[in-house]
Amino acid sequence: MSFILGVDTGGTYTDAVILEDEERVIAFAKALTTHSDLSLGIGSAIQKAVKQRNTAPEKISLVSLSTTLATNALVEGQGDRVALIMIGFKDSDLEKHSIFDALKGDPFLVIGGGHNYAGFEKSPLEKNKLSKWISEIKGVSAYAICSQFAVRNPEHELEAAEIIRKLTDKPVSLSHQLSAKLNGPKRALTAILNARLIALIDLLIIKAEDVIKSLGILAPLMVVRGDGALISAAQAREKPIETILSGPAASIVGARWLTGETEAIISDIGGTTTDIAVLMGGKPAIDPRGASVGPYRTMVEAVAMYTFGLGGDSEVKLQVEGLGGDISLGPKRVIPISLAAAIEPDSIHQTLDSQLKNETPNDFDARFIRRTRASTEPVLSERDDKVYRRIGEQFYPMSEVVKSRLDLQSVVKLVSMGVVQISALTPSDASHVLGKSNAWDKNAAIKAVDLFARRRGGSGELLADSTSQMAERIVCQLTEQTSSSILEMAFSEEKVDFGDKPHVLAKHPLTQFGLSGYNDLIKVNVGINKKIIGLGASALSYYPAVGDKLNCEVILPEHAGVANAIGAVVGKIVMRETGVISSPSEGKYLVHLDGKPVNFTSEVKALKVLEEKLTEKSIQKAKEAGAENVSVNIDREIKTANIENRSVFVEASVLVEASGRPRISKS
Repeated sequence: MSFILGVDTGGTYTDAVILEDEERVIAFAKALTTHSDLSLGIGSAIQKAVKQRNTAPEKISLVSLSTTLATNALVEGQGDRVALIMIGFKDSDLEKHSIFDALKGDPFLVIGGGHNYAGFEKSPLEKNKLSKWISEIKGVSAYAICSQFAVRNPEHELEAAEIIRKLTDKPVSLSHQLSAKLNGPKRALTAILNARLIALIDLLIIKAEDVIKSLGILAPLMVVRGDGALISAAQAREKPIETILSGPAASIVGARWLTGETEAIISDIGGTTTDIAVLMGGKPAIDPRGASVGPYRTMVEAVAMYTFGLGGDSEVKLQVEGLGGDISLGPKRVIPISLAAAIEPDSIHQTLDSQLKNETPNDFDARFIRRTRASTEPVLSERDDKVYRRIGEQFYPMSEVVKSRLDLQSVVKLVSMGVVQISALTPSDASHVLGKSNAWDKNAAIKAVDLFARRRGGSGELLADSTSQMAERIVCQLTEQTSSSILEMAFSEEKVDFGDKPHVLAKHPLTQFGLSGYNDLIKVNVGINKKIIGLGASALSYYPAVGDKLNCEVILPEHAGVANAIGAVVGKIVMRETGVISSPSEGKYLVHLDGKPVNFTSEVKALKVLEEKLTEKSIQKAKEAGAENVSVNIDREIKTANIENRSVFVEASVLVEASGRPRISKS
């Protein structure tokens, strides 16, 4: 008999699941994710799960962690300040692929250097210019480096990294180590995001390792990658960008394990995001374009996942444009009022009661703010620091902090930096009002919903006549936005081009008429033609209505609320290595792998050497990650051109995949 432990750290909850003999769930537990100290939430969830069945910690032979923290950070625009070095590019190249947007004002340097398509040096690296700039840069947590055609020859990226390491103690993110594909600007974007996430994921893994050791668990720690595969904790710390979509990928693996379904749409609602993917042939599809999270399209290999800023803890907002009184949810996550009141009941209720006595509703009613407990003081501008000083570690009414529009801009900046948190009305609060949830303070939720219902839309009409009516509107809005998100994903994945963008098609009048079964002179029927597997702690509350809306069957499996944690520990270790052979002239075959290109005069010999090297590397990495009984699969793609009635070699790419289950010692 052996026990394995899966842990998922989400934006709101941390889940822990214990499986016996990799076959059945014997214990599971939830604890609030403690952003100020992640070890508290992780430790609490694990301890609860262990105590359920009195599982001896030393009998746990494997621990695996999935997380949505990296995904949430990118969706919400959070992360540390970084610096970018672009080698061999032009300033205009930074305008491509949202590089300036991703930098958000962080420093960057464009210097000479780089290589050509064949991997030969285009011009020398400007080392002195780089050294001088690095010495002048202050207040960054990590560096990102992207050199032109580094995937053909990474020499200049490696040299630049060495200079940075000599001058600083900061981590360095190299683009060629994150993707073997061409497209320098896109690799640069990926390197920026990787650098921005290093501190966040590093802290998470350190906290998780400290917790499992303190509890007497001696098993190694694994981490779920964005494609659902497992990697070692050390590998995750080196490339944290690979953990984006870690939690959603784990949910797909968990859904497959829980239901046995091989063809389905999986929709996982969390506190911050709703993540939607298609299960085909028992496997999640890998996105050939790279993982897309929030506004960014990266070059990270991950499941074809559609992530929407919509969850149980999404902020409820009033749309004041036009004559309507529409509400919308997300994309920002806030702390539900019912949860804030469970943490600090006296101050929250006192403020809500005072606001309810006011004759005129205020935009800041039922909105609170507090600092996150940081180990160091944030570096802020004078204006932002002034606002920050008004905020304490307890929940303060927003009206006492924001005195002007400039103050509100500072609050937005502080939230994006992750140094303060907002508490406001959410669907979770509405669910408490309607009796769909009872986790936190229902009375506080009622007061917050009542305050929101007193507000007026563009037409001047009250948003709702009663608290329950307002709560129903919020839950219905969640159903609408979830259904629209699933439709958008479905239109995106359809093989037929319907001539318009997926988000437009999802909201098109014909689609909406078809969902309601329009039947007059024209008959229009629209629905989802696959089963939907609803996952997440609140799926049972919301997803039956989604199935009704989309005219399809919804499966709500047992343990749907902890599917991520289950998927975190039932997956395989998979290591992929890619190499390329180019041919700058006929009869010349350049193998690009790790360093300067190596020349061969035989295509067969070049392919043989490349495959052997890639196989060796992938097996070694799989074993380093803890895999046993490793199997290898090799894919070749050879491009040729027909010239004067004969086939001429152009380029070849080789993908080697080594996979195996983590090594588990039987007790």
